[in-house]
Amino acid sequence: MRAEKAGPLGGSGQADRPPIGLPVEPGDEVWGQGARDTETLALVVRQAATCMGGAGAMVHRHDRAAGMLRLVAASGLPRSIEEEWANLPDEQDIAPGRALRRGGFVCAAGGSPGAGSAAGVAIPLPGADEPVGVLTVLTTGSGEPDEVQRSLLRALAGWAGARLDGGDVPSPVDGPAAGAERSVRMGELTTALAEAVTSHDVVKAVATFVLPPFEADGLVFQMLESGRLNVVGTAGYPPEFLTQLDRTPLAAYAPIHDVMRTRTTRFVESKAELARRYPTLRHLAEASPKAAWAFLPMIASGRSIGMCVVSFSEPRSFSDEERALLTALSGLVGQSLERARLYDVEHARARELQRGLLPKVLPRLPAARAAARYLPAGRGEEVGGDWYDLIPLSADRVAMVIGDVMGHGIAEAATMGRLRTAVRTLADLEMPPDELFSRLNELVSDLGLDFYATCLYAVFDPVARTCTYSLAGHPPPIVVHPDGTVHSPEVAPDPPLGAAKPPFEIHQLHLPDESLLVLCTDGLVESAARDTDQGLAQLRQMLPLATAETTCFAAADEDADVRCLEALCDTVVSALLPDHELTTDDAGLLIVHTRCTAACDVASLDLPDDPRAAGEARQFIRERLDAWGLGDLVLTTELLASELVGNVVRHAKGPIRLRLLRSRSLTCEVYDGSLTTPRIRHASHTDEGGRGLQLVAAMSRRWGARYLHDGKCIWTEQDLELAQAPEVPPAGIG
Repeated sequence: MRAEKAGPLGGSGQADRPPIGLPVEPGDEVWGQGARDTETLALVVRQAATCMGGAGAMVHRHDRAAGMLRLVAASGLPRSIEEEWANLPDEQDIAPGRALRRGGFVCAAGGSPGAGSAAGVAIPLPGADEPVGVLTVLTTGSGEPDEVQRSLLRALAGWAGARLDGGDVPSPVDGPAAGAERSVRMGELTTALAEAVTSHDVVKAVATFVLPPFEADGLVFQMLESGRLNVVGTAGYPPEFLTQLDRTPLAAYAPIHDVMRTRTTRFVESKAELARRYPTLRHLAEASPKAAWAFLPMIASGRSIGMCVVSFSEPRSFSDEERALLTALSGLVGQSLERARLYDVEHARARELQRGLLPKVLPRLPAARAAARYLPAGRGEEVGGDWYDLIPLSADRVAMVIGDVMGHGIAEAATMGRLRTAVRTLADLEMPPDELFSRLNELVSDLGLDFYATCLYAVFDPVARTCTYSLAGHPPPIVVHPDGTVHSPEVAPDPPLGAAKPPFEIHQLHLPDESLLVLCTDGLVESAARDTDQGLAQLRQMLPLATAETTCFAAADEDADVRCLEALCDTVVSALLPDHELTTDDAGLLIVHTRCTAACDVASLDLPDDPRAAGEARQFIRERLDAWGLGDLVLTTELLASELVGNVVRHAKGPIRLRLLRSRSLTCEVYDGSLTTPRIRHASHTDEGGRGLQLVAAMSRRWGARYLHDGKCIWTEQDLELAQAPEVPPAGIG
């Protein structure tokens, strides 16, 4: 019946364990209580220990027939201490027995020295007819609880008693029983705060369980940061009034300065009283839509961290019970909000880390335009490991990648960044998809047994009009043809990276000109209502209509093309994730509009495998560049081709082929039948050769080599006068 980890308010650090003497296994119910009751008792003991700053806390159930107090929940206590307190005679002269017999608070010296406790504070758990058990806190000091602590312990005891006495919580009532309702609501608040993760969750819990029983209608949370009060959560206030409160210097806000300096609650019952006690705030009182306030300091880790203001639309007085409960609320909420704020900061940094690891812009390439979406989980508590990328390769080829590191958290986001960097590095080496996956698989395997990633890596060749890809546990690509037909290859993916054993399968698609490639992660197509196959089927069904509505195949220019792709991404996300805030997994989407190279922009020539090859290459280059109107590049292209062809003749083997490609740059490629790797040498002053590749590097914008199944290609690129289109960010990330 123990929770797996510490509650939101900490505790003494001791792991929770099943009660002594009870055969409790994970998921078992104790004393006939439901799973929620079991969790509630675990939360009660943690909160009670925190309230008193105690060494630990326990809940005993009264077994009247046996005259025993049976331990049913404990927090912060070693196993040996739990054994000592597991079964207590109800007549024993210690704190739990005294509290049961007296029906009220008991503070008894002695406690449990083995737990570092000097005293025990106990309070009976009220039942329908008589106490059903006892809540006990082992304290490190001998002092009795103050009224604030008593109020909170009474609320916790009432909540635990209701659970042990059959699980029925008293219904809210009016009149004299209103105090009981408030105590119950405090217990409900304890549970809600235990489940709260973010600051928004804390504010929502207080608004739900505190405002109604006190008939309050306003709530403001302000955190102290760098001498200023920042509004971090509100309820019941108009935005225009909140702008006057946010970023207010502490010294300028007298009630809060007073409350935080003294760490004492302040209750103001009317606007007249506020103006009288704090004259400098007369203008703020007049502008406020509220007429009475409870200013509650939030204390955490022994310091004032901010202020919680509970407000009322009408003037009112506060009873002693209301003052005690609201004061107890401030300490309870302060610790929860501090934890939530730490989570908020950590989570925001993690999200920024993740966004920083994703591409800030997607390049506009001659053969591809793209748009993408990354959507973090709406309800997830951690960042994820989804990523995508679009990578330019030589000869206008384009690499497309999308992947998903399994799990959520900082480690997974960091792994995603490492994989994306590795993919870019390996892609620059012009590796085919299957070989690239073999290297990635080694990288993921080296990270440990708990790391796995699914991935799709594809290379589009606009000249050959093919898309070559490999899958590692990832959904396959979907192709939308210009006529609106949709094709999704039925291939069996290899296992995820980290679990696969190379070699990886390589697949190939023939792409007509002006096709769309749609790549996604499982978070986009999988949900509680559908599996991955059903989600992919829904995506395939909606794409024809969606592409027709966004006119992706009829864009007039590059800017219009990108805008259409952005609109298509929005349409897909809206259709597949209509309730994004309820999702529990990250989602990635990459849509690429491919464009094939026109035949008139490609020219190739087979060359003889002898010294005549260089001369024929130069003649071919002069004729073709003159026809393309690129006469200014003839001399440099002739020199580059001569060096590359000469190296083949001297150091490699045929067959030799020359290919020219005109695009935003001029690409000159020389193919041969050797797999040897060209390297730039450091030639000395007396060497007669060895400077050819240095010359190639100096005269081209970039150069490199890629390897084929029967040889290699050495390529160079030279800039043309055509202006490159600007890069734009993929809208909607995050």
